[in-house]
Amino acid sequence: MRRVLKRYKTSPLAARPYDLRHGGVTLALNAGVPAPEVASRAGHSVEVLWRVYAGCIDGHEQLWNHRIEQALNQHGERDE
Repeated sequence: MRRVLKRYKTSPLAARPYDLRHGGVTLALNAGVPAPEVASRAGHSVEVLWRVYAGCIDGHEQLWNHRIEQALNQHGERDE
């Protein structure tokens, strides 16, 4: 066991393990995992999640616009 630990101790990830955690949270958010689930897995509140990680979410504008448009269209179809 000590040999394994020594080997990983020299890894760049071992120097700043928080970077790995940050990367995991960012990956989950960008994959579309709901914020409450990501916060739960990270061990903090949704409020903290958004405060710390909101700027890390990238490239979802088209997806969200499409979903909003679909919802509006479905709502319009029900009213007719």
